[in-house]
Amino acid sequence: MKTILVVITLTLHVAAFAQTAAPKDNVLTKEFNTPFGTVPFDKITPDDFMPAMTQAMKDGRAEVQKITDNKAKPSFNNTVISLEQSGKSITRISKVLFNLNSAETNPAIQKNVRDISPLLTEYNNDISLNEKLFARIKSVYNKKDKLKLDKESYMLLDKTYKRFSRNGANLTPDKKDQLRAINKELSDLSIKFSENVLNETNDYSKQITDETQLSGLPVFVKEAAASAAKKAGKEGWLFSLQAPSYGPFMQYADNRGLREELFKAFNSRCAKGNKNDNNAIIEKVVQLRYNKAQLLGYNTWADYILEERMANTTTIVMDFLEDVRQYAEPAADRELKELMSFAKSQGFADDRLQRWDFAYYAEKLKKEKFNINDEILKPYFKLENVLNGLFDVTNRLFGLTFKQNKEIKTWHQDVVAYEVYDASGKLMAIWYGDYFPRPGKRAGAWNNTLRSQWVENGKEYRPHVVNVCNFSKPTETKPSLLTFGEVEILYHEFGHALHDMLAQGKYASISGTSVAWDFVELPSQLMENFVSEKEVLKLFAKHYETGEVIPDDLINKIRESANFMAATATLRQLGLGLIDMSWHSTIPSGKSVAEVEKQADITHKLYPETSGYSVSTAFSHIFAGGYSAGYYSYKWSEVLDADAFDLFKEKGIFNKDVSASFRNNILSKGGSEKPLELYKKFRGREPKPEAMLKRSGLLITP
Repeated sequence: MKTILVVITLTLHVAAFAQTAAPKDNVLTKEFNTPFGTVPFDKITPDDFMPAMTQAMKDGRAEVQKITDNKAKPSFNNTVISLEQSGKSITRISKVLFNLNSAETNPAIQKNVRDISPLLTEYNNDISLNEKLFARIKSVYNKKDKLKLDKESYMLLDKTYKRFSRNGANLTPDKKDQLRAINKELSDLSIKFSENVLNETNDYSKQITDETQLSGLPVFVKEAAASAAKKAGKEGWLFSLQAPSYGPFMQYADNRGLREELFKAFNSRCAKGNKNDNNAIIEKVVQLRYNKAQLLGYNTWADYILEERMANTTTIVMDFLEDVRQYAEPAADRELKELMSFAKSQGFADDRLQRWDFAYYAEKLKKEKFNINDEILKPYFKLENVLNGLFDVTNRLFGLTFKQNKEIKTWHQDVVAYEVYDASGKLMAIWYGDYFPRPGKRAGAWNNTLRSQWVENGKEYRPHVVNVCNFSKPTETKPSLLTFGEVEILYHEFGHALHDMLAQGKYASISGTSVAWDFVELPSQLMENFVSEKEVLKLFAKHYETGEVIPDDLINKIRESANFMAATATLRQLGLGLIDMSWHSTIPSGKSVAEVEKQADITHKLYPETSGYSVSTAFSHIFAGGYSAGYYSYKWSEVLDADAFDLFKEKGIFNKDVSASFRNNILSKGGSEKPLELYKKFRGREPKPEAMLKRSGLLITP
């Protein structure tokens, strides 16, 4: 299962009502006078954001007013392009603020987010509900077939018009007021949900002083826990709910009671009835989203969201999830029976495995069947080597080179910045890598931009792209060593980064990763496929102590074990998708979180009931991110990426023609054309599901 959190920063055309000018020495009020226009994080303080945003909003309002006051007939240039180019200061400031709130937050930053977000929401409402502005856009849209626009400009016009119509431009004044109130409350609730998850994750730690309780844990896990304890000024070993600590503990710890404790702590986050509880927030969010959909003329929130997706109806999504389920369920049943039999052979005495037993016995069974596990593989995946290998792969595929620049300021000392060039020597992007957990950083992994790519008045602005992950930090005796799954995560997020880095469009709002939500995972998931290829592993998988290149027998074991427990993982993903759709594709039922999940989550029948177990209360993807009525996208995109990678395998994984086609037809195009049309230009046909089913071990072929 891909435990990622992809955060894609949306372009904001925002302004507000404040009138006070920002101080002249506020670095956020103007374009940055720095190398490549990068963010001067060393000069920004939390006190800068509100005055800078106040001024930017005042300027943004004036820009919009200029469009609506224009006496000339509405045209593509004086209306749609002018709107596209407005509010750039607000976008710049927002990207910096929300990047910090995700990757290096503190109470002052969180207060800025709480104070500024309502202003952003209000002005977004002012834009989308501006009657004069919409009248001009509608006038241009109505004559779109006579304008002789290129495909990208036509798409910008189409998306601009739909953005207004889908966000209430056609509503009556009283309903517009209702929509404003809903949007504001949804924004506030999303921020609170995210803060609660961060607090619950940070609040838990497990200190162990008796080394016998660490039985089963590999040396690398114990060393990391000892380092964490030392840093916290405590004795012994310290474990947390951060992925590099929690995941290995659940895989290796022999102490079943401790596994149960950590599992319940992780899977009851924000569901304990304390100040961080998210149950009431979920109920409010679901009801407000439904109310908004109804107000805009849609039956449900899912109907509203899916209208602009590849899978553009609830029926298509549910049929897709059900089709995959038909393949996955019998295979998962076989997997769990095998796992239970193995657990019995290891002395397991209960009738059924509990949820906190699965990863533990699966890891042992994998070791027995394939003689491979993370402890064996991690020495070959030193973070620096993995990154260098990734740079090599992208050079072979797309001709990119990476040059570290220590002069570029970052938001934390662990963050590294690179200049990215193409084969001709053209600067393509600035790229930031942020790879270690810390208290002010959300869990998971994601990609976002500090600046998008666009062209204005003949000048091209290249993107500034951010990748964030949470890997184990180096200890006193070992560098940062990744699991194989973490290598896949790194490649996944870098695939998103490539989508932004290689953008070659005219308009920021449809550049890079600004595509249909169920298309955005194609580049990221495609890149994961390269990790298990022999040609790729030989480039970077070298033992951190001896320098030995990973031997062929280990590569073969990686490939042989690729489908291990794949059906169970597939059911887990389907279950998350179904929980999401249960919240958003029906009329709010008033049922509790536990009741909704029990009905929707198809993994519930695999294990005994666990008191306090909750997915939704920490399901940031759908309640604090952009995946509401869209979590199915991960599985949907697997069909695309498996089908696409089949072409790479057929022609050679570093085939220049195939990689050039993927770059030219997918990566560089952003949202400039409909996703299915872009995919067909690359593949020569529509996607087929067979490659995904076969890769996951769900389709048995002779």
